[in-house]
Amino acid sequence: MSELISITGLEKTYVSKSEKLTVLKDLDFKLIEGHSAVIIGESGSGKSTFLNILGGLDSATAGIVQAGPYVVSELDEDGLAAYRSHFLGFVFQFHYLLKNFTALENVFLPAYMAGVSRRAAMEKASLLLSDVGLSSRMDHLPSELSGGERQRVAVARSLVNDPELILADEPTGNLDPANAALIGDMLFSMAERYRKTLVLVTHDRTLAEKGEFLYNIRDGHFTCDRTPCREQEPGTL
Repeated sequence: MSELISITGLEKTYVSKSEKLTVLKDLDFKLIEGHSAVIIGESGSGKSTFLNILGGLDSATAGIVQAGPYVVSELDEDGLAAYRSHFLGFVFQFHYLLKNFTALENVFLPAYMAGVSRRAAMEKASLLLSDVGLSSRMDHLPSELSGGERQRVAVARSLVNDPELILADEPTGNLDPANAALIGDMLFSMAERYRKTLVLVTHDRTLAEKGEFLYNIRDGHFTCDRTPCREQEPGTL
């Protein structure tokens, strides 16, 4: 298998009138396709900033960010839109479902908007919702679903365009412990079933332990919390 993510010399600095704050400092990160990595850290440690830069939602101050064939740090707005649409799937702390659309429609729409035929997009959305245990809830609006069910819809939606890479930002942070455990297990099992690479950030140590490779972010730097990343295979720092 080949290297899917390669990040070198990543830095992110925020500048305001009164201060200059560097949250990421000369970070290197690599991950081979088909594996999962978890980044753990306290609130404000920079873990979400790292994920947003990898996802093309924020820009780096310095460094090279490459994911598959995309040199993310060099893409223009059109390139970033294509990268996010075709290469990535996102799962956020909040589900961001469209409130006037059913669960099925929420999963269907990203595929349809990416050019997939209506029939094929509907079939794929139905399959994914069945895979996350919502075959009987497809026609329900988000307001008619529980918090855990809404997040399961978000997991299904992240996979509908068959992305290479799933990025999850505190995906269980808004859930009770039982649903948090369910969604955590589901994310990793779905990534494995569909052979996706997964990068997840969290402050929840229980969720973090589910990943193959575990990194801690502190003072703008990564440290390794597992032997595999210390041995630099397949994650490396």
